[in-house]
Amino acid sequence: MGFYQDRVLPHLQNLMMRNRQLLPYRERVIGGAEGRVLEVGIGSCLNLPYFSPQVREVIGLEPVPRLVAMARREAAGSSLPLSFIEGSAESIPLDDASIDTVILTWTLCSIPDAELALHEMRRVLRPGGQLLFVEHGRAPEASVQRWQDRLTPAWKRIAGGCHLNRPIHTMIEGNGFDMAQIETGYMKGPKPMTFLYEGRARPR
Repeated sequence: MGFYQDRVLPHLQNLMMRNRQLLPYRERVIGGAEGRVLEVGIGSCLNLPYFSPQVREVIGLEPVPRLVAMARREAAGSSLPLSFIEGSAESIPLDDASIDTVILTWTLCSIPDAELALHEMRRVLRPGGQLLFVEHGRAPEASVQRWQDRLTPAWKRIAGGCHLNRPIHTMIEGNGFDMAQIETGYMKGPKPMTFLYEGRARPR
């Protein structure tokens, strides 16, 4: 599994995340960021072109070393101040109330302890800060939910720990946030993989 996790999986994830269907979601979510930004699961830095002038600094947190290396290459020459932390969202090495915006784009599905990670995001956000997110997760229809539950154990093994069945809305609200805005719906593709949550939450 070492070669797959270290070499193959990061490239597969990068290809999936370059899907053109995802661009409008990126533009909306990333375009709302401001101030000092923490992007959790920055991957290969695909969101970089969508940050607005309202952003003064981006800190990218990423647990996969090869993705960190890819992000550094992607960010080379950018005029936006960027720094990268190779580490886990369950233990964010930043001070309390030091971040204006936390960004999640298709990341919460694969964090092993997502609830602990959300508590950490809440901790580093300043009062009045914002969590901006677009995530796939648990669908509303029982028939699709059954498929998500059946597929998730195998899907986790081949897709870097990705869960198809996490209830994103309730997870965020249950771990220190109030939902300020949310939209849900399917994008094109198999229903168990394509029910999306897009929104903004405030630290409680």
